[in-house]
Amino acid sequence: MMNALLYIPVMEKVTIIWYIIDMRGCFFSHRLFLLVLVFGFVAFPLISQEYNTEGQSGESQSYFKRISWYVNGSVLFFPEDNGMASDPMPVLPSLGAGASFPIKNVFRAELSWDLYFTHYGYDYSLDRAVPYAIENRSSLVFGSILSLHAAAYFNINSFMTVRVYGGPSADLRIVLIAEDLQSADMKEASKQTASVRNYFWSRGRWFMPVIGAGVDFAINSRFVLGVDLRIWVPIYRLWTGENLPPIEGWRFGPGIRFTIR
Repeated sequence: MMNALLYIPVMEKVTIIWYIIDMRGCFFSHRLFLLVLVFGFVAFPLISQEYNTEGQSGESQSYFKRISWYVNGSVLFFPEDNGMASDPMPVLPSLGAGASFPIKNVFRAELSWDLYFTHYGYDYSLDRAVPYAIENRSSLVFGSILSLHAAAYFNINSFMTVRVYGGPSADLRIVLIAEDLQSADMKEASKQTASVRNYFWSRGRWFMPVIGAGVDFAINSRFVLGVDLRIWVPIYRLWTGENLPPIEGWRFGPGIRFTIR
């Protein structure tokens, strides 16, 4: 019954509601990763409060005054080598935000959230989801990348800091039928969308650890401007057993980051 709603034109703008209902099993099946994120939100402030004390007074500083908040803009590269089975590599703008939690000395814990959207289809000869250009669209994918990573900050001088980081990351993708399709295309688009959704959410393909490095330049005592390079590792390839091109699944994200201390 819920799937039938996708064929009613008036419901095209609210298919996201159907998705959330239909995908509840996927979200619950991956609750372990979400619990890790919740643990990060709770545990890191407690750990930080233990270490972050003022030397002169011996009293704990207000923890939330020690958090650094940031926004970032990136260009995401999704390399592929599917020949004529897909369109060229997606190059996608992305916006994100995050928080950096002080732990001890040079170490911090960071939580980040990045958003993007793109189009996909399903190639049944390759038996996997492949990127499609907008003119060949079948599915619209909203990507929501949640990351929890450990970071080390090294002060080079009074205005320059180098940081390296890495940790677990998950792309929690919402997959919908592509926008503005003709009614004659809806049946095939619906079939492909179901296949794309199942592919991305099955066998841990949503799990992609991230590693990265960046350089920050202090504008003043409160604001920092930096450059970043992040790499998402398709670790799921270790257990899916697919015969994939070597570059398939890797992601690269150069970008800039603006931090408020």
